[in-house]
This record gives sequence, structure tokens and C-alpha cells, in this order.
Amino acid sequence: MSLPKPTEAELEILSVLWEESPATVRRVHDLLAARGRESGYTTVLKLMQIMVGKGLLERDESRRTHTYTPARTPRVTRKALVDDLMQRAFSGSAGQLALHALSARKASPEEIDEIRRLLDSMEKKGGGK
Repeated sequence: MSLPKPTEAELEILSVLWEESPATVRRVHDLLAARGRESGYTTVLKLMQIMVGKGLLERDESRRTHTYTPARTPRVTRKALVDDLMQRAFSGSAGQLALHALSARKASPEEIDEIRRLLDSMEKKGGGK
């Protein structure tokens, strides 16, 4: 079973909740507004209700004010998004995805070091043959 893929607006909500959860709809709305994402409270509420239905969020209804938490970690969600993009746009080629990602914008020295460590690790495990 594939993981649900969040929309851009849903990713914004997830990013808030990955930093601060559990949180109420009001808190998520306020944090989105602080980031310059102006949406009405009812819009955020409706999106979060949809996200619960899609399995992206979990809702705790044990108190009068419901709180929400992400159903999956950022890593699991991002992996699902990258896997989907890799299959749809790059015929399943991780190498092509990486090459396009690296050519799209300049990587920081820290990112380059991290990529080198990952490649070295993959090579030691036999993934570079």
C-alpha cells in the first residue's frame, strides 16, 4: 500500500506539526500566519480534517480542544514523495534524480560533504559496483 502524498498546502501544515506537535488547529493557523501563509482558520481546519482522512495526521479527541500530530515522520513522508517523483519523472532512476537535483541549484559545502559520505558508505556496502 502506498503512502498518501500530501499537497503543497498539506506539506506546509505538516512542516508546522513536525516542529511543534501535538497542536490545535488554532496553533497551526497562527504558526502558518507567522510564516506568511495567510489562510482562514476554517480553511486550515478543513485541510487538517482532510489530512486525518488521508492518514497524514492523527487527531486526539480526548479533550475538548482536539490536537493533531503527524502520522509519519518527515523522513518517511519525504521518502514517499521522492520515490513517487523518481518513478514518475525519472523512470525509477535514483541516479538521474540525483543528477537533476544537484544541477538545479548549487549545493552548500556541507551538503556536498554529506553527499560524499553517503556515496562512500554506499560504495563500501557494494552499492557502487
